[in-house]
Amino acid sequence: MKSKKALVMISLTLALAITGCGFKTSSEPNQPPGNSKEPIQTTGTGNSKDIIEVSTVSPSDPYLKFDEGEDFDKNSVYDAYEKDIGVKITNKWIADVSQFKERVKIAIASNDLPDFLLVNAAQLKELTEADMIMDLTEIYDQHATEETKKFLTMDGGMQMKTAMIDGKMMGIPSSYNPFNYQFLFVRTDWLKELGLPEPKTMEDFIEIAEAFKAKNPGGTKQAYGIAVSKNPFSNETGVTGLRAFLNGYHAYENIWMEDGNGGLMNSDIQPEMKQALAALQDMFKKGLIDPEFAVKDSEKAAELIYDGSIGMVFGASWTPAQLVQGAVKDGKVVQEWGVFPIPSIDNKPTLNQIGLGVDEYYVISKKAKHPEGVIGLLNQWIVVDNTMNPTDEQKIYLYGKDKQEKGNNYWLLNPLRVGKQMDNNGEILPKAIETKDPSILQTADQKGRYERAMKFIDGSDINMWWEVLISGPNGAVSHNPKIQQNKEYLQNKFYGAPTPTMADRQEILTKKRDEIFIKIIMNQVSVDEFDTFVEEWKKLGGDEITKEVNEWYQSMK
Repeated sequence: MKSKKALVMISLTLALAITGCGFKTSSEPNQPPGNSKEPIQTTGTGNSKDIIEVSTVSPSDPYLKFDEGEDFDKNSVYDAYEKDIGVKITNKWIADVSQFKERVKIAIASNDLPDFLLVNAAQLKELTEADMIMDLTEIYDQHATEETKKFLTMDGGMQMKTAMIDGKMMGIPSSYNPFNYQFLFVRTDWLKELGLPEPKTMEDFIEIAEAFKAKNPGGTKQAYGIAVSKNPFSNETGVTGLRAFLNGYHAYENIWMEDGNGGLMNSDIQPEMKQALAALQDMFKKGLIDPEFAVKDSEKAAELIYDGSIGMVFGASWTPAQLVQGAVKDGKVVQEWGVFPIPSIDNKPTLNQIGLGVDEYYVISKKAKHPEGVIGLLNQWIVVDNTMNPTDEQKIYLYGKDKQEKGNNYWLLNPLRVGKQMDNNGEILPKAIETKDPSILQTADQKGRYERAMKFIDGSDINMWWEVLISGPNGAVSHNPKIQQNKEYLQNKFYGAPTPTMADRQEILTKKRDEIFIKIIMNQVSVDEFDTFVEEWKKLGGDEITKEVNEWYQSMK
């Protein structure tokens, strides 16, 4: 998960705990970059002589609300890093989150990089080949704490391998738990009102969508069956996307899967995709999908959920953090939602498609004077984000100078963030919340979620409704153990750096795919255009990518 919007919403649900502990700070001034043999000190002295400076670039996220008198140049989180580990953070530029990736492209093209920044896999390879970023192998080994090294290899080192190019560590994986599944969220108050069963099959799903449109239980001007927004197949569309819908038809968005002959094949061009697109086109013809979905982003599309025009949406486990905007009004819960596993089109279980838990990487410019400072930021984040009982001072990293949750999302100011590669929230949280027993909680994340859920349950904060739908006895994560136990997921089999043709052609192929798929859904072209797309996909580089991916796959056996 990890678009900026996804990160924002996920983190709305995270309990970020902070702790103090001993880092090391800077090497002596004027030492060659990364050549210091001294580990970074972690107990800041406040002495300006100890301070080193690192620059980055940051997205201006609408969910970040500054305290009075603070901004990106001067704020309590940056002050905490400077005080605690002796690293001063500056921003080379700030861009609106919607423009951020384009600005990164321009910075790369003009060879105008900050000391460190977040890039995608293709850019990681591009920057490596252009000799614009550092080989971090020795720097990381010298300055990363043992805790950091252990944290980033929980998955056996799989995510770290994706950052290796020609045996060199060229980036720090912006890791997250790949086992973040998608679900179907449904207005259960409407199911009861209309006497409808809970959805267990895709047939049930369609019938519910038709009933919600026809009966319009929200009483709005125009009702639809399912919420959809533009870029519905993107991994970044965590709510109002259609990847889960595809999975219900055993179709998967751009992953590499076994072909049954010892090789790998791309999911975008398989027959199951055509079947799923045909079903979506049929829903569009029936008026179950907003005809303007292709020009609406997730937030705009979700307005139809908030106002009661739509009662079903596919989304990640954190979807309730968005649903709450319509579900809780004037101190009351006005919409009841339930969360269900993705239905299947047949008697085979739906396999939730998942990646490897890393899509982006932090890279360090070859011109950076203090790469060890960047590793210090990494060390500090992992500490403050994974402690059960943070000190007041450490809460600044999450909440700002007031050290308490105000909904301002100050955690977004931490310039280098990585997440856990696995968790057991599904086993722990539903039981803890149901029995009101915090003694079984094991992580800071669980502690934060439990406390928020309890605030709703004991009536002290009704706005915490969403946390119960995520972590409660019947919440999203309560489905995880079954999915895990039965292996009802399909993980991308390709985890190498982008192949040469993939780096050059994937963006074009994805754009072509989205263009055709949207036209099919909107009934602007026949479903048979999918067959034409498959042939074009192969000619535009798909066949060459498949060849390269399979060469990599065979080399890994």
